[in-house]
Amino acid sequence: MAQDDSLFIGASRKPDDSYQAAERLLLKYANRHGLVTGATGTGKTVTLQILAEAFSNAGVPVFCADVKGDLSGIAAIGETKDFLTKRAETIRLDPYEFQEFPVIFWDLFGEKGHPIRATVSEMGPLLLSRLMNLTDAQEGVINIAFRIADEEGLLLLDMKDLQAMLVNIAERADEISKVYGNVSKASVGAIQRSLLVLEQQGGKHFFGEPALRIDDLMRTTRDGRGAISVLAADRLMMNPRLYATFLLWLLSELFEVLPEVGDPERPRLVFFFDEAHLLFDEAPKILLDRVEQVVRLIRSKGVGVYFVTQNPLDVPETVLSQLGNRIQHALRAYTPREQKAVKTAAETFRPNPDFDCATAITQLGVGEALVSTLEAKGVPSMVQRTLIRPPSSRLGPISEAEREKISAISPVAGQYDTPIDRESAFEKLQKRAAEAARAEEEATRRDEEEDRGEARTRWTLPDFDDRDDDRRARTTKRKTTRSRSSNRQSVTEAAVKSVVRSVGSSLGRALVRGILGSLKRGR
Repeated sequence: MAQDDSLFIGASRKPDDSYQAAERLLLKYANRHGLVTGATGTGKTVTLQILAEAFSNAGVPVFCADVKGDLSGIAAIGETKDFLTKRAETIRLDPYEFQEFPVIFWDLFGEKGHPIRATVSEMGPLLLSRLMNLTDAQEGVINIAFRIADEEGLLLLDMKDLQAMLVNIAERADEISKVYGNVSKASVGAIQRSLLVLEQQGGKHFFGEPALRIDDLMRTTRDGRGAISVLAADRLMMNPRLYATFLLWLLSELFEVLPEVGDPERPRLVFFFDEAHLLFDEAPKILLDRVEQVVRLIRSKGVGVYFVTQNPLDVPETVLSQLGNRIQHALRAYTPREQKAVKTAAETFRPNPDFDCATAITQLGVGEALVSTLEAKGVPSMVQRTLIRPPSSRLGPISEAEREKISAISPVAGQYDTPIDRESAFEKLQKRAAEAARAEEEATRRDEEEDRGEARTRWTLPDFDDRDDDRRARTTKRKTTRSRSSNRQSVTEAAVKSVVRSVGSSLGRALVRGILGSLKRGR
């Protein structure tokens, strides 16, 4: 049942409950985007899996997120199961062959695949503000930080670059406020606290280099199959804001990097956005406008975007109107909101006179869906109740050993595993601060020397005339002459002086004894 210009989705159910006609997705209109919705446990993940398999076999690279870990089985060959074989027979899928697919595993945390990184500059102030849930004033400070970094040639690559830039802005707040408007230290402090939270949630693993090259998501094998890039998102879902912002960044990068190709015969890349409601929850209008713009214009780049979510109401109407290919699994209709979702889903399909669409949505079994794709000239097909084909790859997750083996032979093995920390804003601002400290120290030293010089000049000496110098010279001469003459006395003179000293000493002692003796006798 293979065709070069379309993908086999499943077989539609006829009024007599038989499944005969094949439901297909034309590759020519696959870049017109799509929507896969349905309640938990109705088969959305398997539908995503069989679409990824079909696109890969058609030579179209695929990027998808593995939210629960179940999608990793697409890298392993399928296994015979009774219910899969029975479904293949029901929809007349002959032959039903098992197959493994070329998969590249990615992980923002680098644990279950190759690390994915982006620089702070690539993320941009808008997405960063969304990621940190900043106020308008704080977003303004982020914009100023990016503007000054551009003007001063400071690369913002990782989180420490942005943190250093914010510290620099806080120190220069008065100067910067005169040019760009008020920059309060309170706003800078709030952003720094948000950055700390983001870092603890894993942002430090995402921001940095080597940054992801879009080309590596668009690889094909030698036999012409498209690579399937699977993002491990089970841990990432613990921080849904980071997950949604990352995928939106990736879409934006695809939009900016890829050239215009119009409407190719097949897409250049298909992008599956699982748990799509996380992108739109509490999103500000400026972000919603950005999503709408990217979805509307990225089609001309040859990229198809498929949103996967539980409820069609999760997607804004402006985006929903851009999605031409739709697969609707069962919905529950117990609460007013669920009933509204059923009605909305039914109204988006081209009606089929054979059944009531709203009623059918609540009666679909596991693996069944209402399918409507774009036909010739881009016209939506009449909605059909369809039994989705069984996957050719393994149903369920692979083991950690299998994952490691696949990653070891990956075409990007070794390219992203080791982080790179080149000179950027953090290092340059450190050098700038060190140079300023040295200059300040040098200026302080010069000031101290000048102060000491001024202190010395406050004291003066008396202005004696030259006669005082002559007097000093004569006194020094006499002392020198006297010293030399005493040194030149003869041996005879020395002997006479010694005798005189001895006699004088003896005579003196005798006189003292005589006087003291007479005084004692007089008593």
